[in-house]
Amino acid sequence: MINARFEFVQTFKEKIIKCATITLEYWTEDIVSPSSIQELSNVDLKCDYTPEEYKQFLEKLDFEYNNGFGLQRLFGVVWFEDGTWAERGEYDGSEWWELREMPEIPDHLKIR
Repeated sequence: MINARFEFVQTFKEKIIKCATITLEYWTEDIVSPSSIQELSNVDLKCDYTPEEYKQFLEKLDFEYNNGFGLQRLFGVVWFEDGTWAERGEYDGSEWWELREMPEIPDHLKIR
């Protein structure tokens, strides 16, 4: 189990966040039950946010979830001021934030 707020702050402590959108997916009952109901909760941080809006964003992320077993629970993208971004990665029930950078453009694609 991990706290989503703690994970977010620790992962991006050296980045300047431009904006973000995160969705928490959870089930009201056992996921194998046909009567399970999928619930979604969105947490957004808009561009040009204020310190108070950032604080409210983090407060909405202050919950525990299992990031290492079962189905993926958090989805989303975080954009940074330096032009990079992060998105949720998942494999076999484990999930994490993956930092992404724009790849170098190969010379053969550049205008001469």
